Amino acid sequence: MLLSLSLAGIILSVILLVFNAGRYKSSRYLGGFFFLISLYALNFHVFIDSYPVPILNLFFVHPDFLFYLTGPLLFLYIRSVLTDKSRLRKSDLWHLLPAFIYLISVIPYLFLSWHEKTAYAALLAKDIGNLKYIRASLLYSVIPPGLVFISRPLLLTGYAIGSSVIFIRWLKNRKNRTVLSHQHYMIPWLTVLLGFVFILTISHLIAMTEAYLSHNLKLFFTLRLLHLFSGIGLTGLLISQLFFPSILYGMPRIPGASLAGAPPVPNTVPNLVPSPDPLSRVQDELAKPDFETDYLQEIGRSLDDCMEKLQPYLQNDCNLAYLAKLTGFPAHHLAYYFREERRQPFNEYRNHWRVQHAKKLIREGKTREVTLEAIGLLSGFSTRNTFYKAFLKSEGSPPGTFADKESGTRK
Repeated sequence: MLLSLSLAGIILSVILLVFNAGRYKSSRYLGGFFFLISLYALNFHVFIDSYPVPILNLFFVHPDFLFYLTGPLLFLYIRSVLTDKSRLRKSDLWHLLPAFIYLISVIPYLFLSWHEKTAYAALLAKDIGNLKYIRASLLYSVIPPGLVFISRPLLLTGYAIGSSVIFIRWLKNRKNRTVLSHQHYMIPWLTVLLGFVFILTISHLIAMTEAYLSHNLKLFFTLRLLHLFSGIGLTGLLISQLFFPSILYGMPRIPGASLAGAPPVPNTVPNLVPSPDPLSRVQDELAKPDFETDYLQEIGRSLDDCMEKLQPYLQNDCNLAYLAKLTGFPAHHLAYYFREERRQPFNEYRNHWRVQHAKKLIREGKTREVTLEAIGLLSGFSTRNTFYKAFLKSEGSPPGTFADKESGTRK
């Protein structure tokens, strides 16, 4: 069961990173968090089920420093979706300190020969209690090995508490603001995420503490009830995403909003001069209003104005990223607008403008010079079929029928 969960978690995190990290940067932190949690579960499974010596050798010590990054990744994800700012700061380097310290402490072990490491792994395969006799880290000379092991879930618990604090702060500030009802899915998602993290980490922390206080490392691997709760926490973390498909969009904010809640200062798209960074003027990340109606309406007006003046729909590569460059609005804000406010796929919106352009060409008598298929290509459609399907869906009749009517009108 634990093996299946950990492997599923690793696969899920890789898919999340591959398909979403480029568009939604906060997904990098979430994907990294799920990957390391799943890797930690796999590492635990290898030791609890006494895998062959070569596998034990691979999982002993080598990936351990990575587990100190789970807490920072959780915190950075929560902060990025609450502030819509995923860029790392210089101060964030402090989050890497525990992982760096542990990595430095195990460098002597990492440079041991494979034969020497295999001998240590054989001792663990014989009796997991031998772990206390293996001086794999320089920290063991000043800190008991048990405390070093406890530090991992303890650090994650601390970061979970810190993440909860900034989440609660956001909720308190939010009460005095106008918030779209569409955004409420983020509140239960973050609540569920943090809840399962606490179940996973606290149960794991209690098990490790019990083993340490009893001076019996084997006890950690036999506390089945606590491991059951850990499994529940891990399972909940992995499947919770299935019930919150919108988690990758974050919590967008109004660019340029003042601390006093002044109206947003959106991009002046009639001039079509994109802002270098619409979010860079946000001064207080946790105390400003959310993605409000005025901002969404401004996105709609800006998009329509951009389509009318620049006609980007005539380009085959017209997509949200392309429009984001023209308007200055972040691409995921545009995605949010179409998904929640307009409730229309972007492709349909773009095809509407293309169809209107094709109708204009037909009315101007272009059918006397070129074919309908050519008119479709001139209007931005890549193929004849997509042109005919979009025209039929928009107008209720194929382009040929519309052309015949216009031809009859001119006569």
